[in-house]
Amino acid sequence: MNLSEVHLPYALPTVLLLAGLGAKFPTFVRSWRNPDARATWLVLLWASGVFLSVAPASIHAINTVTGVPNFAAPWSYSLLTGFSGACLAMIITWREEPSPRRRRRVRFVWAIHAGTITALWITFVLADVPEERIYDLDTYYATTPWMREHILLYLLEFLISTLVATYMIWTWIYQVGARWLKTGLLFLQTGYAFGVVYALAKLTAVAARWTGTTGTDWDWLSTYLAPPFAILGATLVAVGFILPVIGPFLQTWPREQLAYWRLRSLAQVIDDVAPSAVRARVSRFAPLDLRLLQRQQHIHDGLLRLAPHLDHELYRRAYQAASARHDEARARGLAGAVALRAALGSYGNGAQREPGERPSHVGHDITDHLEAISRSLSRPRALEDLHRRAVEAGFAVRPDRAGHIDEQKA
Repeated sequence: MNLSEVHLPYALPTVLLLAGLGAKFPTFVRSWRNPDARATWLVLLWASGVFLSVAPASIHAINTVTGVPNFAAPWSYSLLTGFSGACLAMIITWREEPSPRRRRRVRFVWAIHAGTITALWITFVLADVPEERIYDLDTYYATTPWMREHILLYLLEFLISTLVATYMIWTWIYQVGARWLKTGLLFLQTGYAFGVVYALAKLTAVAARWTGTTGTDWDWLSTYLAPPFAILGATLVAVGFILPVIGPFLQTWPREQLAYWRLRSLAQVIDDVAPSAVRARVSRFAPLDLRLLQRQQHIHDGLLRLAPHLDHELYRRAYQAASARHDEARARGLAGAVALRAALGSYGNGAQREPGERPSHVGHDITDHLEAISRSLSRPRALEDLHRRAVEAGFAVRPDRAGHIDEQKA
């Protein structure tokens, strides 16, 4: 059997987990003291380690690099045990409010699994396993002293952890109202069900070796039936933990990214009134919602300075002219862009308005259509055409040297 062919089914979940790990890395760095962030990171880290190690090609590579036949066994089983512990710790963290009791339970889980990992390495060191077995190690060495205990230890730990996690979710899922969390728990339940099948198939095959069952080869349960259930189960479990964390982000990110991109032109124009240099510096790697909030605040600050220069009558006439050819949203955007450019021209020329001559507020006609206005600012020909029609409606519009537009009553 070609190792590269067997390696392929592991590729998709490995890529998925590494992508989730990379996506959560900035969050973990920013909030590593948060127990929820740490628990999520550990689940993804252990799961990624498992999939990177248990592929047949990886097993052979680990054995070859270390020079120890079957060294990949305690290595992979330790990662699997750590993954089981991380899953239980994550479920406890989700279920319970922060408290000393929750901390004690999480520490107890990690203590049990750390002890199991230690025992795995001790039993492997004591065992005599000179022949490399990539596909059938569990059944081939099922009756070997100390390796027998090694195999039984990791299988029982995995089965017990899976059953405990399933019970905890089963008694909790009906109390959960959050959509993403509940969906994640359903993935977890399904994944753990596949995990139980994996452990039982392995244990059945190993027990058949212990009893010396003849007439039927039970090894296929361990060699061929169990691995697909392990791959699918671990993938669903990993997805179950990722969804509640990344689901809300995926739901809001496209909308926030689109809004951030659409407001770019308006933000650049507003720099003439409220220079970006005076803003608090926010890294380009900062969360998108923070960068969007800063851009919106920057625009509103600029509009407040432009308020005395905004000609609402100009806006009204421009909207009437635009609405004759365009739908409501585009008409509002074009009219707002015309009024905004005129206000920028007046502001740039240093024109002073008499108190009370124009309202010192921007108005919802502008603030409710910022994205449409920003898009319209990138259509100078459409704006010039609208200016011309505004002139015909009773306004003379004259651009200054800077290319801004200043209006004067005809």
